[in-house]
Amino acid sequence: MEYNKKNPLRVVTLCSGYDSQCLALERLKTVYPEFDYELVAWSEFDPESTAPLQKQPAVIAHNALFPQWKDRNLGDMTKINWKGLSLQCDLLFYSTPCQSISSAGLQHGFVEGSGTRSSILWNVRDAVIALRPKFLCLENVKSIINKKFLPTFNLWQKELASLGYINFCKILNAKDYGTPQSRERLFLVSVRANGQESHFYFPSPIPLKSNIGELIEKKRVRCV
Repeated sequence: MEYNKKNPLRVVTLCSGYDSQCLALERLKTVYPEFDYELVAWSEFDPESTAPLQKQPAVIAHNALFPQWKDRNLGDMTKINWKGLSLQCDLLFYSTPCQSISSAGLQHGFVEGSGTRSSILWNVRDAVIALRPKFLCLENVKSIINKKFLPTFNLWQKELASLGYINFCKILNAKDYGTPQSRERLFLVSVRANGQESHFYFPSPIPLKSNIGELIEKKRVRCV
């Protein structure tokens, strides 16, 4: 399938934040001018905020970057009735919370039904069942596959496999892809098999051509 201006990639993002995923797709459009996508729905909601949804910081940031899609925020992803929506989705991004997994947190885990922030990962299943995206992509901290959390992560992979997806998993470091920062993150890419063998290859590292000092200097010069 070729995705272009006549047939844009239909994207849904969960726990969207300001949507770095869409920023990446925007960058892809500059490299491949014929490529295009549409954010058919997104979900951003801060359960700890007392502000109305449209006044929450992440929602404000998202609307500033992508004002054309400000009316497509579905809010709290744990309360979305996916079956009641008439959405078509090719690619589902779900960068669910890492607070209960990260080594910087209390590490309460993400067992289904545990009620931790990170356990809302399991609510993604409803979206997958209803939308049947061709591709899924999870991004999270690398500690999600440490000894303590690996059994739960493997259960999630088995869940996706039972829904007909083939999983490809790897830890990538931002410094290997043009960013002068060591930032390791786990990526789980799942491809709907449709009874056929599927292949996915993570990108090969590229040489780092700049350092943080150079970036700061360029920014300083622009501000002068």
